[in-house]
Amino acid sequence: MPAEVEGLLRGLAPQVLGAVVRRFGNFDTAEDAVQEALLAATTQWPDSGIPDNPRGWLITVASRRLTDLLRSEYARRRREETVARQVLPEEWLAPPADRPEKASDDTLVLLFLCCHPSLSPASQIALTLRAVGGLTTAEIARAFLVPEATMTRRISRAKQRIKDSGVPFGVPAGPDRLAAVLHVLYLIFNEGYASTAGPELQRTELTAEAIRLARLLHDLLPGDSEVTGLLALMLLTDARRAARTGPDGALVPMAEQDRGRWNADNIAEGIELITAALPDGPVGEYQLQAAIAAVHDEAPSAEETDWPQIVALYEALLRLSDNPVVALNHSVAVAMAKGPRAGLELLAAVEERLPGDHRVDAVRGHLLELSGERAAARESYVAAANRATSLPQQRYLHRRAGMLS
Repeated sequence: MPAEVEGLLRGLAPQVLGAVVRRFGNFDTAEDAVQEALLAATTQWPDSGIPDNPRGWLITVASRRLTDLLRSEYARRRREETVARQVLPEEWLAPPADRPEKASDDTLVLLFLCCHPSLSPASQIALTLRAVGGLTTAEIARAFLVPEATMTRRISRAKQRIKDSGVPFGVPAGPDRLAAVLHVLYLIFNEGYASTAGPELQRTELTAEAIRLARLLHDLLPGDSEVTGLLALMLLTDARRAARTGPDGALVPMAEQDRGRWNADNIAEGIELITAALPDGPVGEYQLQAAIAAVHDEAPSAEETDWPQIVALYEALLRLSDNPVVALNHSVAVAMAKGPRAGLELLAAVEERLPGDHRVDAVRGHLLELSGERAAARESYVAAANRATSLPQQRYLHRRAGMLS
């Protein structure tokens, strides 16, 4: 399938699903119909060309397929003709060329629907990553550190709960689901910025979608400081994207990046957002992470980074959330501010909370290298490479180990 078609379908999939769910109100069946429409597009568009209105084409094909499914279901109940007249207006059956599709984007509404209050937080996030973020079940399973079969069952149960709830398709009146929605967008962005597996370091379609949805949320809730903080964090982090890889696609660590390639517009916007958000109400996790990103982005060089300030921000973040990944990053910041031995002492406690995580070995290798313990550093880099599932990360870690031979 041509890359142009694949990228277009990935971006349109959540929009089409949202539109079909809005019309028919059946999440699970709608997703099946949309998948069939996407499959039809992959087989037809390369030969016939991309339609003038690809979104409308997909919605019409999915609606027709869902129409067939509903008709079959109601036929078994001997009510096919009556129900079809009620739920299937004639204009929905018009060909794509004859009926322009409404240009509204239901993706944000779909996002809140997936974060349904009847679901556990883990199920909310998993379902949204699948339906809105476009991640595969395997990718979501890795994010949650569970077997793929377990995640498949979790997503299936979540769909059934939404179906059974009868909650109408629409943005909820209050922000009670906002924390889960923010977490979902955070995970989507992270998966795009540093892919957990596969041949690519970054999946820009995911980071772009996460930023787009964060902007929609910010437009909806401009006074929420954590929504603002998350958008700022994404912009400040994504600003470094172009410098994260070399000409050969190899990973370039932040300390070695050409800061002239960082996106100055994203940095300026992110700093403006976080500067406005920090004094406005309680300080949350996303605001603190954005503040850390801002300190990195404002440093003229790696050597001029204000590491004591970053340490203080991480310690404030740890008081809000006892997250082992935050603790891991804190150990790096302490090492840069007070010396590698201080960081290694903190790392010992973090390792117990992240058993088998390649990032612990990678950080240990880095800190041991800074300490001059080349053999031990090489051993840690090799261990990290063996545990990493991302090919660019594996290559980077093996290269670091090779430099210490």
